[in-house]
This record gives sequence, C-alpha cells and structure tokens, in this order.
Amino acid sequence: MGEYIAVQTKSGDTYDAYLAVPEQGSGPGLVLLQEIFGVNGYMRDMADRFAQEGYVAIVPDLFWRSERRVELEYDEAGVARGLQLAGELDFALAVDDIDDAVTALRALPGQAGGVGVLGYCMGGLLAYLSALTLQIDCAVSYYGVGVHEYLGRAAELQVPMVFHLAELDAFCPEPARRAIRNAFAGNDRVRVYEYPEVDHAFATHGRDSFDPVSTAMAYSRTLELLRQTIGPRYDLSALWDQHIHHEFVTRDVPATMATMVDEPYVNHVPTLTGGVGKTDLARFYADHFVHANPADMRAIPVSRTVGADRIVEEQVLCFTHDREIDWMLPGVAPTGRYVEIPLVAVVTFRGDKLYNEHIYWDQASVLAQLGLLDPSGLPVAGVGQSRKLLDKTLPSNELIPNWATGVPVPTP
Repeated sequence: MGEYIAVQTKSGDTYDAYLAVPEQGSGPGLVLLQEIFGVNGYMRDMADRFAQEGYVAIVPDLFWRSERRVELEYDEAGVARGLQLAGELDFALAVDDIDDAVTALRALPGQAGGVGVLGYCMGGLLAYLSALTLQIDCAVSYYGVGVHEYLGRAAELQVPMVFHLAELDAFCPEPARRAIRNAFAGNDRVRVYEYPEVDHAFATHGRDSFDPVSTAMAYSRTLELLRQTIGPRYDLSALWDQHIHHEFVTRDVPATMATMVDEPYVNHVPTLTGGVGKTDLARFYADHFVHANPADMRAIPVSRTVGADRIVEEQVLCFTHDREIDWMLPGVAPTGRYVEIPLVAVVTFRGDKLYNEHIYWDQASVLAQLGLLDPSGLPVAGVGQSRKLLDKTLPSNELIPNWATGVPVPTP
C-alpha cells in the first residue's frame, strides 16, 4: 500500500520513511516507531494496517545515521545487529528525527486532524520520550524497553497515552512494570495495561512470542485512544445496519461484500459455518446464507454496545424452520417448527469496513425447540431462554433440581 518518502531534518539532511495513506486519501497522522529490527516487513505491515483504519501512517528510518533502510530478520543475527544499531542510536537525536517526521506528516496534503505516535520495543520508549517533548496529541507504547528509567519525568506527560506491558517480559520485569503503574496512577490521561502469560513482542506477528489474543485486545485499546484523541470517528452502528440490510432485506451478495474489507471472515461459532477470505465468504453468502433464511425470520433487538472498533449486538432471533438453514442447521430437513433463540454477534471493523463477525447462540436450545434433542434430564432450556431474556421477572433457576426446596438466605 505504501511508498518511501524523504524526510527533511532540521540540520538539512534527509532520511527515508515508509508512508501508507488510507484509501480515501486523507486522515489523521500516525508516526510508527520501529523495533530494533528497522523498518522491516512487520513495521510496513502495521503502517498498511493503520492506513486501513483511516490514518496517514509514517515509519521513520531511525537507524539512518548508522545504516539506511535497515531490515533485519527475527533470528540470532538480526538480534545481534539490531542491538548493535540500538547501542549506536542517540536517543535525543532520534526524538529530533521523530519531530521531523511529525513535521513532514503535517505538511502532507492528505494529513487532516491530529497526530499520534506509536512505538514497539525500542520504539515504545521513544514514543514515551516523544510524548514528553513533542507537539503531538497522543502516544502508545508497546512493551517499551527502558521506560522505567525515565519515570522521573512522568509529571511532564500532558497528552493521553497508553502503555501495553507483558507479564513475562524480561526486558521490563515486575519491579519496572510496578514502577510504571505507580508513576501514572494519578494521571487520568494515562492507561497502563498488562497482559498475563505473554512475553516481550507479543504483538509482533512472525515471532515466536506472538500472541494473537493479547494482540487483538491491545489493538482495540490502542484504537480506542486514537479514535478519542485524533479520530477518525466512524458511525459503526450505521455501517452494521447497512451490512445486515443487504444480508436480510435486499439479499444482495455483492452489496453485502462491499461493506467488508478485501479479506474478511465470518464464523458462526456453534456450527463452524461462514468463510475466511473474499472468495469463500462470497460463495457462502450466495449459496448458503442470504437466500437460505426463513421467510418469517426477524430479530428482536435487546442491546447494542459500540466500541472503538467493534459492535456487540444482542438479539432474539425468531423464525419458522420452513427450509434447510445451512448456516445454523446444516443438513437438517425443515421441521416446520417455530424457534426463538438469543443470539450474540461480535463484529469487528477496520476503518469503515467490516473485518470479521463472531456469531454465538445455544445450539442445544435450537435443537430442543425443533424436537431434535430431548432435553429431559439435561440442563437445556428451550424457548424459555428468549422469554427470560426479554422479561427478567420470569423465574430463574428452574433447572436447578433442589432450588424450590432450598432455604432462602436472609438479606442483610
């Protein structure tokens, strides 16, 4: 998606920086700061990713004074060379270079709004140092090495910032992490998140330490800060409504796919139906979803929670099983029975496009309502699930055998 540009320094020199611009051509600015491995494939991938989110993203080549356009692998030789280059780096000059990148970013015709700085490892420390001195709007530090050594300046931090720390990070052990937490405990502009059972560089795909679950959580928290401080702000609720309109009303597969990123995925968790990638998902929608829903299918909305990059939708799905429903009941011939089932959709966005959907429901309840599962003696609720969800006054605990004969506990 991106290209290299030349950044002019205050001293009159130039260095290279990788630049990725969103599809719409403009957006807030984001400076991404490298690990010790240079502006490698991972850093370019992340710039492209943030461009998808609507940011004009730039990755300055901070090692340019020692060697230009360094790209190191995550192997023994790469680590050795990266540590050598990091040892040669003058951090004060690096912050000056970052300032020059900010200036170059603001001068671009497509940069609109604020500017944030985000760094990984060595870049995580530089993001913090940048937030202390530069004219930026927010900062994010992923497992910054050495942050605890600069906490004497913590009171100088005046912009919103997020720190992502790893429990098993030998470069930032518990005493250092505790010092960071304590230093910013009274600063409501700062959030310090710690991720259990993960190591340094847990967000770097391609490394043994990569942990996708913690990475996804940290990414959402990062976007929350960026959206709140520099934007862009998308109406995710309206985007989701548009998507489901094409799924269930117009039943238009190309229009449905147009609301999604180029490589989306959908997972109906109980039945493992859906698709990964544009080709498989379009085929799934066309052959097994949009034209395979009952004529009377409707959804009763219960709640909708909208976050920085995702929606959690809670609803009651109602339908008559008048046809084979491939995505929910694959291979099951129509029974003609009526079903009401609570359903939860967790929908993630990248920018203004849907990225993935995780859809959950209780399959045992569906099968029981269709007469395909005998719930006798099993902790399975049928239509009572949806009725209780819509009316909290209905009785609870009826599946607990001794509930009715139990002794009530006095309330204080």
